Amino acid sequence: MNKDKFYYPVLVMIIITAVFTFLLAWLNNVTEEVIALNEETELRRKILYVFDIEVPSNEPEEIERIFNEHVKSEKIGDETVYYIEEDGEIVGYAFPVDGIALWGSLSAYIGISADYSELLGIEFIHHSETPGLGGRIDEEWFKEQFRGLDLTEGEQGEYIIYKPAIGGNVDAIAGATQTSRAVRDIINKGIYDFITQGRSDT
Repeated sequence: MNKDKFYYPVLVMIIITAVFTFLLAWLNNVTEEVIALNEETELRRKILYVFDIEVPSNEPEEIERIFNEHVKSEKIGDETVYYIEEDGEIVGYAFPVDGIALWGSLSAYIGISADYSELLGIEFIHHSETPGLGGRIDEEWFKEQFRGLDLTEGEQGEYIIYKPAIGGNVDAIAGATQTSRAVRDIINKGIYDFITQGRSDT
């Protein structure tokens, strides 16, 4: 009788564990494709933003259609570089950059013209900056001020300079000095590396 009292709760726990393990595996399998589709759609939306291509709706099918209509890509090493063409000629690239900001890793895409003369746009893919402070790098006013910047004016590797410094061309985020500096350094290094490594062979 004592053995029955001992084995019964153990058996119940085994059954409960098995049931919940099965449910978790099933949920993971069911949602895996949905999560992957959402992530792919969000990346496409961000690449389109970098190239300043308007997306009239947030429907995945519409985003995919516009993306496939305008954007091409090529794998270079471990990275995917996106580009757009006009009349069969490449006119712009979007490439990934990453680095360390104040509270952790930061990754983004930078768009530049094919002749490396103009910054087309930037978009952040991931960061851990504080909402309301460094997290304001996601705000439109901050990202839009990078669009159309002349990359030929600054000294080598110094494309982004915060005002009021001499040659300043963008505003930093008030109260988020370290995040602003990190963004500037990551963008400057990313552009310099892309240009000097000659990624135009796409």
